[in-house]
Amino acid sequence: MALKKASLACTVCGSRNYSIKLSSTPKPKRLEVNKYCKHCSKYTIHKETR
Repeated sequence: MALKKASLACTVCGSRNYSIKLSSTPKPKRLEVNKYCKHCSKYTIHKETR
């Protein structure tokens, strides 16, 4: 099965800080993870971008 590349973007400032590999099967919801944003200097929610 092929993996696709996706980025995680900060919901506060919009910067794309992380890249991840996901399975190619479509999902109804986008991934949301609480990660550290170096631009905001705090932990924020990061959403999957395509």
